[in-house]
Amino acid sequence: MIVFARAPVAGEAKTRLIRALGAARAAELYRCFVLDTLESACRVSADVTVAAADPQHVDSLRSLADEAGLEAALVSQRGANLGERIVNAVRDALDAGHRGAVVIGSDSPSLPQERVQESLHLCTERDLVLGPCFDGGYYLIGMSVLRPELFRDIAWSSATVLADTIRRAREIGASIGLLEPWYDVDTPADLRLLRVHLAAQSLAAQPISCPRTWQYLSGLPEEAGTQ
Repeated sequence: MIVFARAPVAGEAKTRLIRALGAARAAELYRCFVLDTLESACRVSADVTVAAADPQHVDSLRSLADEAGLEAALVSQRGANLGERIVNAVRDALDAGHRGAVVIGSDSPSLPQERVQESLHLCTERDLVLGPCFDGGYYLIGMSVLRPELFRDIAWSSATVLADTIRRAREIGASIGLLEPWYDVDTPADLRLLRVHLAAQSLAAQPISCPRTWQYLSGLPEEAGTQ
């Protein structure tokens, strides 16, 4: 399991939420996202690597992994775009002898840990595993066979990333496993969805899937993040 993350630096983290929350609040919220993601990773039956978006973020993320109680390798992402970074991370995992590798981001703090565990199992049966995201991308990708051609000429951050990846996989004959859809939190609209979701879990007396995030959101004014 490979977690892509960055340091929660004000002005650099969750930039699309800065207008609604302010730089400091957006960074603190992202810090909660990372901690919830890393704490969830503690319950996954897999070796875990945290891949920092920038070499300068490694020490900060190592501190967050320690705070989350997660034993993980800390590395830097390598590549000019997201596709290259995913390919390099998966290549390193497969070269180290793992049968498959799953990459997730740190923008889906409410993602059930069971979903990641399911993806690791699917990696033993499929060449490619994808977690479809509501925005047309994917929140998770896993591979048991490295297929760099899947990531060429992809319009990253567009609404067609998932469809383009699936089309490319079918063209090259790669077997595909799809998980249930989930959501990333990048925009104020996404944040409203997260807040409503977690409030519903709380009212239903269900376990909160991302307790640090919920605690922080609960302390913000109702109008925060709605702009």
